[in-house]
Amino acid sequence: MTLHLPDANGTLRAYEPRTEPLALSTGSAFTSRTVFSAAHVVADPFADTTPDGPAAVDWDATLAFRRHLWSHGLGVAEAMDTAQRGMGLGWAGAAELIRRSAAEAKSVGGRIACGVGTDQLTAGTLAEVRAAYEEQLTVVEESGAQAIVMASRALAATARGPEDYLEVYGHLLRQSAEPVILHWLGPMFDPALEGYWGSSDLDTATDVFLQVIAAHPDKVDGIKVSLLDARREVGLRRRLPQGVRCYTGDDFNYPELIAGDDQGFSHALLGIFDPLGPLAAEAVRVLDTGNTEGFRALLDPTVPLSRHLFQAPTRFYKTGVVFLAWLAGHQGHFTMVGGLQSARSLPHLARAYELADGLGLFPDPKLAEERMRTLLALYGVTG
Repeated sequence: MTLHLPDANGTLRAYEPRTEPLALSTGSAFTSRTVFSAAHVVADPFADTTPDGPAAVDWDATLAFRRHLWSHGLGVAEAMDTAQRGMGLGWAGAAELIRRSAAEAKSVGGRIACGVGTDQLTAGTLAEVRAAYEEQLTVVEESGAQAIVMASRALAATARGPEDYLEVYGHLLRQSAEPVILHWLGPMFDPALEGYWGSSDLDTATDVFLQVIAAHPDKVDGIKVSLLDARREVGLRRRLPQGVRCYTGDDFNYPELIAGDDQGFSHALLGIFDPLGPLAAEAVRVLDTGNTEGFRALLDPTVPLSRHLFQAPTRFYKTGVVFLAWLAGHQGHFTMVGGLQSARSLPHLARAYELADGLGLFPDPKLAEERMRTLLALYGVTG
């Protein structure tokens, strides 16, 4: 049946939903790339809470979604930006998420890495920032997961220059039990991270970042770069010490970065691989056979959807991710911690539905259509 979807101008246009999903199967781990999906959390829709109150999480649905990702061979990057760290999910909730997900990963043999940050603090001294990082690192390491050292709002607010970043990160890396992934999140994802590494000049910031890695190459498994700048990522990738991996976090240019060139390639740690999980996994298995063209043929058509979800203000991409999870039947409602389901407009969500449906991402297109129709009706679209 025809849906009437509002466009950016508020005009309704007819859309004929797809009737068959893309045929995708589960599969084993990959051989040519290490690939993580940064997974979202499922809110408890019946909790009596407020946008600024503690997050209420539906643990059963949250863990079920992680099992879905593991079943396709993907690793799970837990308690990251996609899970609304600093945007609805506080440290107490994140710590419980880490422990529960790490235990679930162990039970099913799934790969997991977890975010280590300083979101116990809004600001503080360097010593307090170090202590906050240490507390979170302990939780992750005791859970048995790999650590992803995330950028810190508190450090960005406290640091006087590059030397403070070198001191804090050096201190943390010296005490980490296993090699970590360092995460550089750009200000388009979080405006509070402007000037990270001690400079708003990205060339200068890159040099400081590389100094951190060069001082402790045995403690750095890899880096995750989320700057939405493919050329810069490739340049940084080529300057990494031998054995240190680059995990792309570029949700605009991921097919070309993962495919790579004659001088190397990026692995992946991506929020867009939450809604794209099965399709992304199928593409990487094709790449495992050496078929780069087949990989690009599968993944390139997904870029318009990703660019739409991650359009400015980029930090609200989580709303589209959870919306698509609801349409796909991974959860029974479109509710988010912190009330973030209201962060994107109806025209934005309608376009996300159209793009995802066109790709065949919904396992049950009829269910997705019915849920889209319900949302439209809530906004007064009845035709």
